[in-house]
Amino acid sequence: MKTLCTLLAFIILSAFSTAVNRPVEKVDLNKYAGKWYSLYSIPTFFDKGSRETTTTYNWDTKGYYDVLTTYKKQNDEEVHTYKSKLFQVEGSNNSEMKAQFIWPYKVDYWIIELGDDYSYVVVGHPDHKFLFIMSRKPSMDKKLYDEIVARCKAKGYAVEKLTSQNHNG
Repeated sequence: MKTLCTLLAFIILSAFSTAVNRPVEKVDLNKYAGKWYSLYSIPTFFDKGSRETTTTYNWDTKGYYDVLTTYKKQNDEEVHTYKSKLFQVEGSNNSEMKAQFIWPYKVDYWIIELGDDYSYVVVGHPDHKFLFIMSRKPSMDKKLYDEIVARCKAKGYAVEKLTSQNHNG
C-alpha cells in the first residue's frame, strides 16, 4: 500500500511539475566543434523530409562557427549540403547561440542538454519551435534516448513530432 501511495504521489507531482526550458550552464566551444549526427528532430523548414543529416561545426577566428550540413532527401541517394553560421550570444557561456541560414536573419539556438563528455547534445529553442537530438556517432543507446525524450517532454517540447534521421549506424 505504501508503494502504491508513493507511486500515485509521484504521478500527480509529475503531472503538475514542468521542467524549465533553458540552456545548459556552459559550453566549451572547442569541445563542441566537430561532426555531429542529427539522430532525431522536430523537423523545421530546412530539414523536413531529410535523412542521414550530419552537421560539422568549425570555429572561425572571427568569432563564430562555420557550419556545414549534409543530408539526403527521402528516396534519393544524392548527398546535399548547405552552409550556415552559428554565433554565440554574449554572456551566455556559449550555451545560447544564434543560427544564421540566410543573411541577415538569425534564429535562437539553445543547447538545452549536453553529455559531460560531449558525446551527445540536445538543441532546442526558447519557444519550443524545434528540437534536435544529436550524437557524435550515428546511433544512440535506446535507454539514453528515452531519458532525453522524457526530459524534453517535461520541458514542454512536442516530442510526439520527433522523427528519425534514419542513420544506419
